Amino acid sequence: MVTDPKVLVGTGFADDAGVYKLSDELALVATVDFFTPIVDDPHAFGLIAAANALSDVYAMGGKPIFAMNVVGFPKERLPLDVLTQILAGGCEKAAEAGICIIGGHSVDDAEPKYGLAVIGTVQPDRVVRNVGARPGDRLFLTKPLGSGIITTAIKRGLASPRLIERVTALMATLNRAAGEAMDVIHPNAATDVTGFGLLGHLWEMASGSGVGAIVQVDRVPVLPEAWEFAHQDVIPGGTRRNLDYLADKVIWGPGVDEIDRLVLSDAQTSGGLLVAVAPERAQAFREALIHLGTLSAAEIGSIVAGDRIVVEKTS
Repeated sequence: MVTDPKVLVGTGFADDAGVYKLSDELALVATVDFFTPIVDDPHAFGLIAAANALSDVYAMGGKPIFAMNVVGFPKERLPLDVLTQILAGGCEKAAEAGICIIGGHSVDDAEPKYGLAVIGTVQPDRVVRNVGARPGDRLFLTKPLGSGIITTAIKRGLASPRLIERVTALMATLNRAAGEAMDVIHPNAATDVTGFGLLGHLWEMASGSGVGAIVQVDRVPVLPEAWEFAHQDVIPGGTRRNLDYLADKVIWGPGVDEIDRLVLSDAQTSGGLLVAVAPERAQAFREALIHLGTLSAAEIGSIVAGDRIVVEKTS
């Protein structure tokens, strides 16, 4: 195995991106992320996929500087105009992030796939990892949950046009503002909430940091329609698998029912950042999130000593 002392973050933990040191003042943050369509509109799919890929850089405390397209497309089955719209969405979101897409690669594939390889920069001593959380840290979430349940409702033809518009806007929202707040109030750990759900990604943070955590269901922001669809058993397969995986990792408190458990395990696309902040900086971090306009500035729990996640419900 080849090792390089300039690799500050590699594959040792479940970090969101790799980090490579160029000098004492500069390191590169590198990530790649792509997936199949979760909405029908090609342009919206491009927006969401690009926002999702850019999120990895923000989660590491970095700032993106350029990106490259990663494309799979069935050129014999779909008109190229569909691909044009997907790429236009990605380009639009990259421009919103203040960067250019400078190239990429495509393959003929049976199912459309799109995303970005993103390169960013960060000061080596300002890298934020998903390990490093400490007992007493406050946990913040910067977007509401529920996108997995609602996109499943979309696939089943159950979501209204207005709801589709709202959840698309949620998933297409950059985590740039949350990253800027992290730059002001340097956290102890952070990660973005995606396919493993809130509790799955929190478990990666807690177990990697050698700590436990407490989550208060009542404080977790959730799209109201997600609760409604969950009660109708509109649940993604990935969400159920996430919950099964957590069986021996989570202690469910009194009153935390199956619906609560599924929503907290819901597989997200382009979710918010989950951030562990030292208690003396928590209020300043919340104020920074509000000032910068993140979709949520919710304090949802805390880091504690232990080796499990405890989920509590107060109402």
